[in-house]
Amino acid sequence: MRGRYGVVARHTGPISMGSIERPIRSPVFCPALHTRETGFVNAITAAGVTYAITRACTAGALLECSCEKEVPKPRRGKVTQVPIPPSPVETERWQWGGCSDNIRFGLTKSREFMDSRYKKRSDNIKTLIKLHNHNAGRLAIKNNMRVECKCHGLSGSCTLRTCWWRMPAFREIGNRLRDRFEGASKVISNNNGEGFMPESPNLKSPGKKDIIYSEESPDFCTPNMKTGSLGTEGRQCNISSAGTDSCDQLCCRRGYKQTTIKESENCNCQFKWCCEVICQTCYIKRDIQTCL
Repeated sequence: MRGRYGVVARHTGPISMGSIERPIRSPVFCPALHTRETGFVNAITAAGVTYAITRACTAGALLECSCEKEVPKPRRGKVTQVPIPPSPVETERWQWGGCSDNIRFGLTKSREFMDSRYKKRSDNIKTLIKLHNHNAGRLAIKNNMRVECKCHGLSGSCTLRTCWWRMPAFREIGNRLRDRFEGASKVISNNNGEGFMPESPNLKSPGKKDIIYSEESPDFCTPNMKTGSLGTEGRQCNISSAGTDSCDQLCCRRGYKQTTIKESENCNCQFKWCCEVICQTCYIKRDIQTCL
């Protein structure tokens, strides 16, 4: 899944992703846990579903939808316009055209697919948190739609521009949700049990775009069958990195061992007419580090 690309690499501490490989009947996270990691997964999953459906509409892969026909009117400051190279004969003439991403259809179908089963239990704090994080993931797309334009004119001029709405790259969406993950808010049930509020009265209430959670994260450094954490023992780390994949952070300061492995790779490749590439097999030695 696209959303998995940055969870480990950009996280501020170790996360055991090995639990994903457990039997399919067992969830990635224990049902009893509603941590910030769970919130991130729920948010980026909802964003991924919305993104995939919207892109399928644009590509004409779905019979019940097509390009966005109406010109959306987002709130001020919510549109990023892709810059166009300046032209000496450029004018202000432009029109909506092309094939705008049908984000409305993507949002609607994402809600139907992911939220409908929880609506009847919306008085439960854990369900409210899940629905909130689903919506936060969708808003990471909706609130960051951008205008793309194409110039038309003789000799590269921009006499007329055709513009359309486009979703941001999914990596950008993931980065935004990662930032929300870092600043996630812990909440508790409010007095009437129909909503949530910040755990600390000194903190402001989380907004619709924020990721929320109700339980602290377990220790991912050591194995824990109750939480599904496999620990970081045996994980490959990067001795030359100062980031979250470094041996110091990923191994939780327990140290690491270095092993020399032998790998094969194609080398001395030559093109043979016609049409074949012939390569030799070379063997190289490489040092790897794994956590103790």
